[in-house]
Amino acid sequence: MLAAFLAIVALAASVGMVFRPDEWYAALAKPPWTPPDWVFGPVWAVLYIVIAIAGWLIFSLPGTQLARGLWVAQLALNALWPFVFFGLQSPWLALADIAALMVCIAFLTYVADPVHRAVTWLLAPYLAWVGYAFMLTAAILLGNPH
Repeated sequence: MLAAFLAIVALAASVGMVFRPDEWYAALAKPPWTPPDWVFGPVWAVLYIVIAIAGWLIFSLPGTQLARGLWVAQLALNALWPFVFFGLQSPWLALADIAALMVCIAFLTYVADPVHRAVTWLLAPYLAWVGYAFMLTAAILLGNPH
């Protein structure tokens, strides 16, 4: 069953393989605290494994319909971001997406905590990284007002 969640998450992650940084992104003004491009791959690889494990735990327990829905929603919002930011080249829409993603992850951790505390701990680094990505997206948006 865990393998199925790893496959589902890998499918969502594959959107990031299609919509990647390009000349448009390279030309954007970025804050000095932007990590080098090579950092994103390893960080997301670990986070996607954690997301899959959290989903597997959530779906293995009875009575977790809300948590299940939130897990699916966060994965969809996660997969949408590269398309919106790199594909559509829309930092405004990407900022809205990542804000919704943060809320979704935070609510998921809140809902899952009483049912399976490990899910909260598994998703904490994900929430922190998405918070950082939100700030980075906002900084890019503010630094490139056109």
